[in-house]
Amino acid sequence: MNLSLASEWKKKELDGLLIPLYEEELVFNGLEIPFEQLLETKRFEGKVGSQYILTKMVDGIFVNIVLLGLGKRGDIGYRKLLHALGDGFRTLKKQKVKKGALLFDGGNVATNDTYVKAAVEATIMSDYLFDDFKSKEKEEKESEELTFAIVVEEPDRYTHVFEEAEILATANLVARDLVNQPANVINSVTLAQRVEELGEENGFEVEIKELEEIQALQMEAFLSVARASDIEPRLIVMRYMGDPDSEEILGYVGKGLTYDAGGLSIKATASMVTMKDDMGGSAAVIGAMCAIAEAKLIRNVVAVVAACENMISGSSYRPGDIIGSMGGKSIYIGNTDAEGRLTLIDAMHYIVTEEKVTKVLDIATLTGAALHCTGSAASVAIGTDDQFFDDVNEAFTLSGEQIWRMPIFDEYKELIKHEEADLTNTAGKPGTITAGLFIGEFTGNLPWVHIDIAGTIWSTKEEGILSKGGTGVAVRPLYYLAKA
Repeated sequence: MNLSLASEWKKKELDGLLIPLYEEELVFNGLEIPFEQLLETKRFEGKVGSQYILTKMVDGIFVNIVLLGLGKRGDIGYRKLLHALGDGFRTLKKQKVKKGALLFDGGNVATNDTYVKAAVEATIMSDYLFDDFKSKEKEEKESEELTFAIVVEEPDRYTHVFEEAEILATANLVARDLVNQPANVINSVTLAQRVEELGEENGFEVEIKELEEIQALQMEAFLSVARASDIEPRLIVMRYMGDPDSEEILGYVGKGLTYDAGGLSIKATASMVTMKDDMGGSAAVIGAMCAIAEAKLIRNVVAVVAACENMISGSSYRPGDIIGSMGGKSIYIGNTDAEGRLTLIDAMHYIVTEEKVTKVLDIATLTGAALHCTGSAASVAIGTDDQFFDDVNEAFTLSGEQIWRMPIFDEYKELIKHEEADLTNTAGKPGTITAGLFIGEFTGNLPWVHIDIAGTIWSTKEEGILSKGGTGVAVRPLYYLAKA
C-alpha cells in the first residue's frame, strides 16, 4: 500500500472514500449525501463503529463511499478510534478500491495529531494479512496494490506525526510476522538471524551468544529447557544507546520460546497448534527495538531474549528435578510446561548484572491463567514500583492497548518457595501472579514490571486493527515507555 498525507482529494483520480462522522453532526462538504434520509430510516446515525456503504457518480467516476460513525464528539477514546478506523478502512478495501482517501477536511471531525496518528496506524495495521505461504500469481499481487491518502488541512503540520505513526505501525507488523511464522521457519537460530537483519536495518546493535557462551554464563535454568531440542538455544542481546551521556538504561526481557510442546509434561495437540506464538514476548521487544532505533530516541535501551524450544527427548528435564540458575538459586521442577519463567530468570539475571540496566520490564506469554483474569481485552501485569508501573500504564493508554495490575500479597510470595529447593516453578493459584513473582526473584530489587500477554498475543478473528493470528501486542507501548 502506498500511504501519504494530502491537502485535498482529487475527485477524478479516486474511486473510494472513507468519511468519519460524529453522531449528531452528520455533515460533509463536497459531496451530496442524503444524511436526512439516513437518519430518518436509521440506516446511519453516526454511532461509534457503525458504517454505511454507498456508491455515487463523481465527475464521471463511480466512487465507493464508506461513512464511519465515531459516536458523540469527545466520547471516543484512542482505542475505539483506532479500531473504528481500522474496520472502516478494511470495509473500503473490500470494495476493490484502487485509489482511496480518508477525509478529515470536511469540517465534520476536528483534525489534530491524535486523529492523524490513529489514521496512519489503523490504516497500516488493518491492511496486514499473513499469507506468506499462499500461492499467488504476480499479477494478482500487483492488482491488490492500493494507493491511499489521508486528507487534512495543512498536511505539512503533521509530517512528524505521520512518520512516527508509520514507524510504530510497521514495527507492530514486524512482531506479527515473527509470531505468525511457523516453528519450522522461526526457531532460536533463525530468530537470532532475523534480529541481526533487523538491527542492521533499523540501527541497533545485536550480539548473539551461542551454546558455549550460554554454558559459560552458567544459565542452567535456560539450558535445562533447551536441551531436549535438536536446535541449539541462542541468547539474543539488543542494544540501543541513544543517550551516551546518561547512565540510565531501560531493560526489556522477552520470552523467546519459539515452540512449546510442554516437555515431558506434554500439551494436548489442540494446545500445541498455536504454540508458535510462545515467543510473543520476544517479538514485542524486538519490534519495540526496531521502532526505538528507527525513531532515534534519546534513550538507552537494552533488550534480551533467551530463545529456545521446549521439546521432548531422552535428554529432557523432568518433573521432580532440581536445577540451578545463573542467579544461583535452586529450582524444583513441578511441571516442565512451566518453562518460560525458567528461561526468563536467566535472561533477567543477565540483563541486571551484565548489562547494568536501571529499570527492567519483562513480557511473556507466560500463563493460561492470564486469560481467566482479563480475557483478550487486556494484558495482566504486576510490578514493584508504583511510578514505573504508572509510566508503563500510560504508555499502554497512549497506544490504545490495555493492561491491568494485579496485587502482590505476602501470601503469594510464600507460594513460590519449596521445601527441597529455594523456589518452585509451579506455585499454584493465583498462577499468573506467582509466575510473575518467580521472575521477580531475579530482578536485583530494581524497579520492575512484569506483563503477561498470553491473552492478548493472538486474535482469532479479523477485527479493528487486528488481523487473524499475532497481534503485535505491546510493541507500541514499549516504544512510548522508552520515549517517556
